[in-house]
Amino acid sequence: MLYADIGNTRIHIYNGKEVIHLSHQEAIDQYANQKLHYITVKHQLKSKLQSLANWTDVSDRMVLPNSYDTMGIDRRALCLSHRDGIFVSAGSAITVDVMENGIYQGGFLLPGLRAYLEAYGAISPALVTELNREIDLNTLPQTTKDGISYGIIASIKMLIEKHQGDKPLYISGGDGEFLSTLFNQAIFDETLIFQGIRNVLT
Repeated sequence: MLYADIGNTRIHIYNGKEVIHLSHQEAIDQYANQKLHYITVKHQLKSKLQSLANWTDVSDRMVLPNSYDTMGIDRRALCLSHRDGIFVSAGSAITVDVMENGIYQGGFLLPGLRAYLEAYGAISPALVTELNREIDLNTLPQTTKDGISYGIIASIKMLIEKHQGDKPLYISGGDGEFLSTLFNQAIFDETLIFQGIRNVLT
């Protein structure tokens, strides 16, 4: 069975071996005739998706105990991948959610790495820069680029660590592999959302 996570700009399809990232139209063109279960946050696509006889929307089945009504369906699926842990999705936004014994405890959202950088650039042209992913968090920065990079990376790392405790840390998303390098024993796995979908359906 194929599983898909339909986001605002791309469709991510899991075939049991790998995650394939395609534009909406590419995914529909290539997989329209294959049986597929999907979740979606792209409401503008709903009528088009419903016209695909082989595709089944299972978004309503992603029931996460104790979650709130407006919680994103992709976050719900991510949290349903394991009964315990802290779950980070690092994409356009960085979401952080905590699960204990299969019950949702709460979570918070941060801007994604690109959004952080764009926010600095909006303050002043002098603050337009790239992220220094090699920044040493044990040394105070002495350049604008490093100061911004330190502020972004250290704040994300410390907030997650504050809530992690001894819980396993699961990370997914486009910037997830990088974020996973900031923590000891973090588990980066881009299939987490699909594991959550599969757990609900099987």
